[in-house]
Amino acid sequence: MELLVASGIGILTAGGIYLVLRLRTFPVILGISLLTYAVNVFLFASGRLAIGAAPVLIDGAERYTDPLPQALVLTAIVISFGMTAVVVMIALGAFLGSDDDHVDDPAAEDAT
Repeated sequence: MELLVASGIGILTAGGIYLVLRLRTFPVILGISLLTYAVNVFLFASGRLAIGAAPVLIDGAERYTDPLPQALVLTAIVISFGMTAVVVMIALGAFLGSDDDHVDDPAAEDAT
């Protein structure tokens, strides 16, 4: 189970880094989202991977999971959704203003 989750985190991180290094805005936004998902899965896995265990400590429970990573992941999901919406709007405004979605500035390259 841990190997599967660690492999998933690694694949999400590798895909996110690959997309962030692209020169277009939409793949960069997707890459940032993949990195966010990788961090969320890592935080969730840090609270012990236990199937069928109670999320909070109750009387008589022998196995339980830590509720703090679950709360952190839930908060991170909400924040990342809002930030993704903001970044998409900024990228859309930049695209409509210049009719190009390159991340780098070609005018700065021509000046050198």
